[in-house]
Amino acid sequence: MNSRTVTTVLDASPQLVFDYMADVDHLPEWATEFARELRQEGDDVKVVNGLGEFYFSIKADRASGVIDMFAGPTKDAMAVFPTRAVALPDGRTAYSFTMFQTSGMPDELFEAQYRSLQREFANIERILGP
Repeated sequence: MNSRTVTTVLDASPQLVFDYMADVDHLPEWATEFARELRQEGDDVKVVNGLGEFYFSIKADRASGVIDMFAGPTKDAMAVFPTRAVALPDGRTAYSFTMFQTSGMPDELFEAQYRSLQREFANIERILGP
């Protein structure tokens, strides 16, 4: 299974980064290619993009800085995207996001999604500081 991780160092406190990234309402602001639209359906959140409509959820733990994001075509088939906001000694924050190539996903699609994530990290840097 292939994986890719993108990391950036932000001139923002770990609390600010955690609060922003753990809030699903902010997803369309930074994940502009993945979450072109955010739709609430009862207790469920769905993102809409060029590939369709996907269930989406976030499970976050402030103490560890872990922000696990989940997305999939059904609630029973959601892939995990582990992310983490890490406090650095100088007060800045390292933010990392890992994606995995799922079984049956063509290499070209995985690489295209990785390039999309890299572009979306530019949004995070613009919003939270480089």
